[in-house]
Amino acid sequence: MELESGRPRHEQISDWLREQIEQDTYEVDEKLPSEKQLGERFDVSRVTVRRALQTLESEGYIYRRQGLGSFVNERRAAQGLVRLTDFAQDMAQAGLEASSEVKHQASETPPAPVAVRLDTDDQKVMRLDRLRLGDGRPVAFDRTWLPMFYAQLLEGHDLERETIYHILETEYDIPVLRGQYRITAANADATVAAALGVDEGEALLLIERLSLTEGDKQVYFQRRYYRSDRVAYELELARDPERRNADEHGMPLREFEPVFENDTGGRDQ
Repeated sequence: MELESGRPRHEQISDWLREQIEQDTYEVDEKLPSEKQLGERFDVSRVTVRRALQTLESEGYIYRRQGLGSFVNERRAAQGLVRLTDFAQDMAQAGLEASSEVKHQASETPPAPVAVRLDTDDQKVMRLDRLRLGDGRPVAFDRTWLPMFYAQLLEGHDLERETIYHILETEYDIPVLRGQYRITAANADATVAAALGVDEGEALLLIERLSLTEGDKQVYFQRRYYRSDRVAYELELARDPERRNADEHGMPLREFEPVFENDTGGRDQ
């Protein structure tokens, strides 16, 4: 490849490397040519090459190890939290094959905070625990509580292959219309750590979600624990040009996206 005139050379180099990575010329964890080799190939200084590599590192395409060089990072794809989706849709959008393992399914009296969210008082609900996988690798652990009315509709269904969304909407015409989310951090307890293959006490990303149907009826409350090395969130804000001086309105959210990794390598697993 010959560099064009009129465009910054470091941008052209990063574009070329990005294309090579996306076309799988370089595989995950494969070492890229050294700064010296790239400099010689494109007849540019190492400073220019370094700027190109910094761009790719900031975009998540590569990771760098001091004294060793630059390596191809795990491939990622994004799916927007601003769109109401289920796990299978998230994984499909990320280019991953979704699967699940049911770890627990039984009725119980829910913890007080869950009962409040579901408005079930002292009534029993069904608790469903599932390990969620992308391409066979643990991505998340779900603990879901459902009022018994909705829980009974799931009987006879394969909850390792079918999602709650899909069953309720296609079989019973009960759409999930709205979700209330809370994102925080949590430390893995023994059960969650064992399922996700992490150390007990390791920091996880926790998303709590209350899903509602018509009439704002609570369908389920869920706590999803994500491995923090396999998902990150990116957001985009956009200011309305017509109201750019109205500081009190801030910058509205345009996208808020979980970014999933779909191969091994690049980070400690």
